[in-house]
Amino acid sequence: MKIQNSTKEAAMNFKSETPEVLMSHQEQEVLTLSFHREEPTPASVWYSLARGPITDEFLDWPADMFALTEIILGRAEVYRFVLSPPRGVDWPPSRIPSWSDAVEEAGRQWNLWVQDRKAAFPDLLAKEWQAFRDRAEIPLEDLAEGRDWRMCEALLTLHAIADEACAGLGAVLDGAGRKGCINHARGRELLARTGSLARIHTQFLRVLPKVHTTPAGTSLRSFSRYACVQVGPVEARWHRVPVRRIGTDPRARHSNLLLLPWPLRVRESDFRALEGSVHKSGDELFGFFEFAPPEKLDLDLVSRLIVAAREEVDSVDVVMLPESAVDESEIDELEAMLDRHGVVALWTGVRQRSPGQLPSNWVHLSCGPRLEKGAGLPSSTGEQWFHFRQNKNHRWSLDERQIYQYHLGGTLHPHVRWWEAMDVPRKAVQFIETGDGITVLSLVCEDLAQNDDVADVVRSVGPTIIYTPVLDGPQLSSRWAARYASVLADDPGSAVVTLTSYGMVLRSRPHGRDSSPVIGLWKDPVRGLREIPLEPGAQAVLLTICGDRATRRSADGRHPVDNVTEYFDVAIHQVRAGAARSPLSDLQPKPLAPRGLESDELTILTGWAQALAEALTYEPECVEALLADAQGNTPWRAMFGIPEPSPRLSQAISFVSRAVRAVALCGNLTLDALHISCREDRPAENALDRLARRVLQSTLEQARTR
Repeated sequence: MKIQNSTKEAAMNFKSETPEVLMSHQEQEVLTLSFHREEPTPASVWYSLARGPITDEFLDWPADMFALTEIILGRAEVYRFVLSPPRGVDWPPSRIPSWSDAVEEAGRQWNLWVQDRKAAFPDLLAKEWQAFRDRAEIPLEDLAEGRDWRMCEALLTLHAIADEACAGLGAVLDGAGRKGCINHARGRELLARTGSLARIHTQFLRVLPKVHTTPAGTSLRSFSRYACVQVGPVEARWHRVPVRRIGTDPRARHSNLLLLPWPLRVRESDFRALEGSVHKSGDELFGFFEFAPPEKLDLDLVSRLIVAAREEVDSVDVVMLPESAVDESEIDELEAMLDRHGVVALWTGVRQRSPGQLPSNWVHLSCGPRLEKGAGLPSSTGEQWFHFRQNKNHRWSLDERQIYQYHLGGTLHPHVRWWEAMDVPRKAVQFIETGDGITVLSLVCEDLAQNDDVADVVRSVGPTIIYTPVLDGPQLSSRWAARYASVLADDPGSAVVTLTSYGMVLRSRPHGRDSSPVIGLWKDPVRGLREIPLEPGAQAVLLTICGDRATRRSADGRHPVDNVTEYFDVAIHQVRAGAARSPLSDLQPKPLAPRGLESDELTILTGWAQALAEALTYEPECVEALLADAQGNTPWRAMFGIPEPSPRLSQAISFVSRAVRAVALCGNLTLDALHISCREDRPAENALDRLARRVLQSTLEQARTR
């Protein structure tokens, strides 16, 4: 479809037909001619990647436009002209007064137009899209050399507008009064279902939310602040768990992390060579080993440490353990005990061995169904936790130097290169967005140091916190983990925390050196690097971190905005367990009730609840349309190619609708009124409605805080 007389009029009348792109005979001929040219064009570059033409369907969804413009900007390196325009031209273009304000306003208008075609279509978007379409067949070299400056202007401006229109589609923004709540909810469900904000198939590319932007730099990553594009094999999943501290005081944005550096003792016999695994490759011998300590997790000690930590702070929010610290069979019992103590999250390395298979090594990130930090005791819900799994992507390789450093020569011969015996799955990353402005990612040990496709995804998204459990020596500022943590703290501005086993710290005695008690480190862009030691007599460390407003920047000339949260460390306390057995340790675990929703369903429900809070704040006239869109049997899901909600998810969404309409019947449907209603105790509620109410209460409080 070509835009003929008026881009604005045609765009307003445009209707999406089928998910499959249809080409006219003329477009097919143009595309065929472009492939026979010696030089690539923007149209041929896009077709070679995404197997589709450039049509007006890109106006239907901003994330698709962002993907298109990002790919062309990257291939032609047009973004460099922002910093050094060709002779005789300037950037931003003088023909667009107040360019930064203009693109931000166009992005907001576009978002509203996509949601409601009766709204005004932005003139700036219409003009720049027409200029881009008219020049989509120029040689890419002309674009790369800046010979067609009008096309360069159109490409950079469209990219900025699309980025602004993506604000709120993925991560929830801090304090941004954005309209377009229905679009935001649709984008969040699309992201949860497919791992991308775009409607383009993920085998070609992914559009992901961006959390932190690079504070300085001239790479393409520096030219957007709300979205990023990834081309490659890495699967990315985005989860939402609305856990937060109850209340609306922004000063409550802190989290207490209990670091358990276990095992506290590591024996040489905990490392085992796999029988018959030693082979020769050329002149080098190599074999496989596993780490398999026989001791079970000491749940009573964990319980006593939480009690001791709560004497220092009001709550323990997250319990963290290093790589391979817990056997898979111990997770359920550990979570049940944490639930009784009011702990809301667990981040731990897990080891698993199944007969006839290679062992597995991953990080287990889970969240309690109460979804509340600082809950009083007893607080157990008796329900299963929500689980997320981040696999390790790179094997540990023990060379001769490390075998001597860790004194393992009695079980692993120093003249053999020993590789960790573990299954190597396909690469995938799990982002978890919480209700207090934290987006968490975990990179297991060696994964932190690898400059690969996963690292590119991490640096593009810029999560708030990166947790790296390791099975390593002391986490000194002079060692490898601190160097790679510093890179990510500088660019994109993530905080990085590492944690190792105290037993491995004691084993690490390089020739001529004593062991060091530093079991972890924290590095953030605000306060820098802090080594975390374990003092004599202590079995754990309590780390308190605090959040504050931070700035998003974009190198294309848009004004900075303060609508993201960054976290920094504020306190460290050594924790020593009391001698008396914890009374909670003697409680017999009861069978846990099934989860009300699966983790992906919780993510979708949270996305719609967040959109409802936005609608009540900025677009109350859209509440009914939003609730109707959330239910099943709606045409938009078919257009996006995603399935309808499951029966249980539909039931949870129905609870949200009933809660809204019950308040509306009283004639006072406001954010505060709905929040008060959700806080009322309802003993007769079933488990699923109770979970839906917790999600709604948390997201409403989050909106009121912002």
